Amino acid sequence: MAQAARLRYRHTARVTDDLLAPPIPVLTAPHDTPERRALQEQAREFAMRRVLPVADELDPRKGEIPRSLLDEMGELGYFGITVGTEYGGLGLGAFEYCMVAEELARAWMSVGSIIARAQGAGTNVADADRRAELLRRSARGAWIGAIALSEPEAGSDLAAVETRAVRDGDEFVITGRKRWTGNAKAADFIQVLVRTDDPEPGEKRSAGLATVVVEKPRDSFPAGLTGSPIDKIGYHGFVTWDLEFDGLRVPVSEQLGAGGEGFADAQRWLNIARVHTAARAVGLARAAVEDCIVYLQQRRQFEHPIGDFQAVRFTLATMAARVEQARSFYQHVAHRLDQGEPCEREAAMAKLVATEMAAEVTADGIQLHGGNGYTTEHQVERHWRDARLTTIFEGTSEIQKKIIADRLLPRSPLG
Repeated sequence: MAQAARLRYRHTARVTDDLLAPPIPVLTAPHDTPERRALQEQAREFAMRRVLPVADELDPRKGEIPRSLLDEMGELGYFGITVGTEYGGLGLGAFEYCMVAEELARAWMSVGSIIARAQGAGTNVADADRRAELLRRSARGAWIGAIALSEPEAGSDLAAVETRAVRDGDEFVITGRKRWTGNAKAADFIQVLVRTDDPEPGEKRSAGLATVVVEKPRDSFPAGLTGSPIDKIGYHGFVTWDLEFDGLRVPVSEQLGAGGEGFADAQRWLNIARVHTAARAVGLARAAVEDCIVYLQQRRQFEHPIGDFQAVRFTLATMAARVEQARSFYQHVAHRLDQGEPCEREAAMAKLVATEMAAEVTADGIQLHGGNGYTTEHQVERHWRDARLTTIFEGTSEIQKKIIADRLLPRSPLG
């Protein structure tokens, strides 16, 4: 199988070496610091030398990210970018988190995604000692989780969550179904959005939602939880699950934050998640541009490299310009998040712009590869499959437009 995978990407070894040559994306003031440049260069080197060959081998057969690669990422600190130094993390912000995610996603989007399953996720429990222990585990990559928000009837509408957590003494008994839970079986924990109470008359539909952490052994499900893999067309590297909770018992102490704030917690988390998605989308689009630069010099027609033809050159130039524009936008929003601004509208804008751009730019990359782009012999088809998903998860493009419009133009009371 490994030999077959290498044959499918028969240009990979040559391309990998060439792709270390393009300049590192520019960090403009006030974002440019020697520390950030060093982190960015390290992440690009790791992505191209270590992640890309693994992606080329495993993605064609829908393989999972190897534990050995996750361990290397843990040693580099990528699971604790936003975790405080007192817990062993890098103590950095959303800007650096997204910057590293872009570099990793350029090689394989699932690797740019898996770092979101740490960063102190699932650690906001009431007990201070327990919280400190989980933060230390998170920082070193020993507390990698899964996020269970969506349900068959509650995807974009999280206020409609029906999965129940009924208190029984010092435990919650969880019953219901979750969908689109990536990394669920391989994870150390699953962070589950549940309903503990029904809203009272006059309350918002989101009242009574809470977030509970289910700690579990890696590569198995605990009693009371089963799952079925969802067969995706892309976004390989970890398995996405449809989960069934049937009387799963969890200590009440594993509830995150104050009671009844589950929906608000999810919304706050989604702001950073959407900028993170924008960064991943930029990484995928940049991959298409960089792959095309190499391919357009190699592929010859009419006794010329096809990169000599003006129509092709103009397409490439437009692709590259759109990538730079989206990168500048997401970095600006990440910086504002680090300044403590809520940026709900701006995060939605960054995700909308970057993900739609990535879907179009990676499609242009297939076009520039011609018939070869519609094969599995080149990486550009993987970039397109993965980029297409970015317009859907963490809120579809239509949901982002709704968020933006609702903050720009409040609805009439009579509407």
